[in-house]
Amino acid sequence: MPINETLSQYSDYSYTTAAAIYVLALMFALIEQGFGAKGRLAAQRSMQRSRELVGAGGPPPAYGTPVETPREVGRPERIGRMGAALLVLAALLHLAAIVLRGFAVHRAPWGNLYEYGMATTFIAVVTWLVIMRKFPVRHLTGFLLLPVVILMFVNGTMLYTTAAPVQPALQSYWLIIHVSAAIIGSGVFLVPGVASVLYLFRAAHDDNPAKFAKFAPKLPAADVLDRIAYRTTIFAFPIFTFGVLCGAVWAEAAWGRFWGWDPKETVAFVAWVVYAAYLHSRATAGWRGKRAAIINIVGFSATIFNMFFVNLVTSGLHSYAGG
Repeated sequence: MPINETLSQYSDYSYTTAAAIYVLALMFALIEQGFGAKGRLAAQRSMQRSRELVGAGGPPPAYGTPVETPREVGRPERIGRMGAALLVLAALLHLAAIVLRGFAVHRAPWGNLYEYGMATTFIAVVTWLVIMRKFPVRHLTGFLLLPVVILMFVNGTMLYTTAAPVQPALQSYWLIIHVSAAIIGSGVFLVPGVASVLYLFRAAHDDNPAKFAKFAPKLPAADVLDRIAYRTTIFAFPIFTFGVLCGAVWAEAAWGRFWGWDPKETVAFVAWVVYAAYLHSRATAGWRGKRAAIINIVGFSATIFNMFFVNLVTSGLHSYAGG
């Protein structure tokens, strides 16, 4: 079927608009992160002081009244809420760009590296929106959006590919199964990667408060960041494993072998081993500190390396997936 150029153009418009709104949401999130921490710290100090007064014989709170009195939401928090609303709007436009691209090319919209990057960054944003519902980490949105915005800029400029049919080797139902699993796994892995980096900063502050006195106290407790990294990795790892296995089955059908040590296959296997080691060390050795965070960061670095360097620099059977 012929390519629908109109829908393809609308997809490009939606992608560009979503990227611009992500930048605006990033700015709002940084404002809340930079100036809203004072209000959070003041609330914590007020609650701690109330507990100390009660413990020292002061008058207890009235019946049915919590110790921590509700405070007025400050301007940074309101700006943070506006940023969260913009994030949802941008995610909807991002989804529209993916769907329109699919209707334009009459296939699954992840047949080249541009479309793959577009879908992966969308999954990362959706994952973060879910995390924000579970944990009080809205003020950390800027740290997640920064790599998303960078990836979308690189994807929309250097890797942009005009809407076109895929090569015959990709015209298979395995394109939907294998690549979609890889997209979901890679997109979700962005969240634990960021959370692990922030965990290292928080842990460094806990070990040496004077060195990171201005930055790390604005981060959540190290245990919260560790739980975010662990739970998202647990969710993404089985999906990523399924994608690797489906890729082997597709390789046997297309090239006559399950495994050929192609550069992309090799780096994907390395990333899988690293994440498996992370989960295994958490389950058996009880690694919950810096060592686990470093392993998680190494795994995410391998995923990014596989997505860009292997596709764009090395030559192999997966080179046709490039821009």
